Amino acid sequence: MITDIRLLSQQLVNPTYNSPAELVKWMGALQAQNYEMSKWAIGIRLKSCNLNSIDEALLQGKIIRMHIMRPTWHFVAAEDVRWMLQLSSKRIRSANESFGKQWNITEKTYSRCNRLIEKALEEYQNMTKQEIGTVLKNYGIPTDIHLLSRYLTRAETEGIICSGIDKNGKPTYALLNKRIPPTKALHHDEALSKLATAYFRSHSPASLQDFVWWSGLTVTEARKAISNIEHNLIQDKKLYIHNTYTITPTIKSKNILHLLPPFDEYLISYKDRTSVIETQHHSKAFNTFGTFYPVILYNGKIIGNWNRPPKGKTTIETSFFDPNISINRTLIETAKKRYLTVMNFIR
Repeated sequence: MITDIRLLSQQLVNPTYNSPAELVKWMGALQAQNYEMSKWAIGIRLKSCNLNSIDEALLQGKIIRMHIMRPTWHFVAAEDVRWMLQLSSKRIRSANESFGKQWNITEKTYSRCNRLIEKALEEYQNMTKQEIGTVLKNYGIPTDIHLLSRYLTRAETEGIICSGIDKNGKPTYALLNKRIPPTKALHHDEALSKLATAYFRSHSPASLQDFVWWSGLTVTEARKAISNIEHNLIQDKKLYIHNTYTITPTIKSKNILHLLPPFDEYLISYKDRTSVIETQHHSKAFNTFGTFYPVILYNGKIIGNWNRPPKGKTTIETSFFDPNISINRTLIETAKKRYLTVMNFIR
């Protein structure tokens, strides 16, 4: 069954890892728009951990948060950043420049911003988005929130900056070369193979179109990547399954309930989501503008929504698509307690 294997491959049943960095490397990349809640995407997939261990991995630079693969935020293992940038930087840069056309950002401005950002980070090492914006503004460069995002994303695609050490709870930027030592570039085919292996190992079963959606590769590149590792894949109709898994009755998803964060890989990393959520409920899990909501996962299916507790509170509210659904309350309360414990709401 598709959902049984996905629960296993995505580490949502029988998790293998205690280390946040090892988990992120296994997943290839985890989407990370919402900084705090994306940490829960890591925590929910570990055998045992708390927010402190995730924050420590980020502090030490074992996990990096940046725009990679697609023009959106991802967590990536530090050792994978450079070869992933090698595959995706041109596409992200092109998309970023397309967004920037409405503000008439010139190549000269991008180059000047790169130099100024690099110079500032050489001196101050870790700077928030707002602090970098102040530096650019002092040099007469317009820096509303949209313009600043374009400048910073461009610097990421150039391999100049990546995530730094949090400052007063806020994410920062740092110089990539200071955060991650330079490594030898991979041959293009080798990088494609590594990306395909990471995806199908951690997201099976998945289709070609799912892989294209997740990776940002062209269809031609994605076909090549799959061809490179086809000896490690089993094909079942349009779906590919890494040979780590087989469709057998031994994989069961009974009594598995998780509170998934918004933008979780279990839902967002597939083009076709009909195997995990009924079509009539799609609007309750994500909207047409690409925003994904916190959802409840039960036995491989998305069945409802939940809300993160307000600051200073520990109450988690849940709602279900089918108000008559019958679920053991112990499962729900256990899932709530796990979130509150891992994310340091309760100790």
